[in-house]
Amino acid sequence: MDYQHNFKKKFGQNFLNDENILNKIIKESEIPDDTLVIEIGPGAGALTNKLKEVAKNVLAYEIDLDLQNILIDKFKDTNVTFIWEDFLNRNIKEDIKEYKYSHIFVVANIPYYITTPIVEKIINSGVDVEKVVIMVQKEVGDRFSAKPGNKDYGSISVFLNYYYNIKELFIVSKNCFTPRPNVDSVILSLEKRTDRPQVQDEKVLFKLIKDSFRFKRKNLRNNLKEYDLVKVEEILKKYNKDLTARAETLDLEIFVDIANNI
Repeated sequence: MDYQHNFKKKFGQNFLNDENILNKIIKESEIPDDTLVIEIGPGAGALTNKLKEVAKNVLAYEIDLDLQNILIDKFKDTNVTFIWEDFLNRNIKEDIKEYKYSHIFVVANIPYYITTPIVEKIINSGVDVEKVVIMVQKEVGDRFSAKPGNKDYGSISVFLNYYYNIKELFIVSKNCFTPRPNVDSVILSLEKRTDRPQVQDEKVLFKLIKDSFRFKRKNLRNNLKEYDLVKVEEILKKYNKDLTARAETLDLEIFVDIANNI
């Protein structure tokens, strides 16, 4: 594709230009007919163009006003609507209140530098998003989807696992973008959990997770000094662990158990 566009580094613009990859994203997203799809950062509209064929409606957020002429012309008289503002500053619940739909998905090629804030925004929006299919930097995707014992496993892995079943779908080479980024990307599927663990106080859980990973090379005894360590160790023993363990060896179930009993 030939883009007559001044790419802006500050917006993390790398437009996907591989037709096969675009088709694969749509296939793997498994979007039901009666779905409102939210897209963040549509760029020149390559993915948007595919989404409009399978979704009931597409609501796309674009911060770069220089793309208005390209996108408005390309998608006039279609089921695509644009909001020309920063997604992070919007009230999504308000933005979608006029839409009628049975399902709501987020499908997007997210700018690398704001991946985590965007995912947190989706979680905290109060909108019942069933599935998030996002393209992120490979390294970020590895952290999001990491399992206990993996070197990439950290507080963000546990936090996201509380809300979603996370899968790495496939790798996307850096050669599939204009301009070409320095790293490969990965397509992640984050599907809303219907079996979320019962937590008495989410704030307590999230603080515990953050504190446990405060110094990644230190064990729980060192990272959780402000907690009742006798109580914490009592719970750890149920899982054949003790305070010499590192946070990266604990799964979500153990964090929930500790949070519910301290």
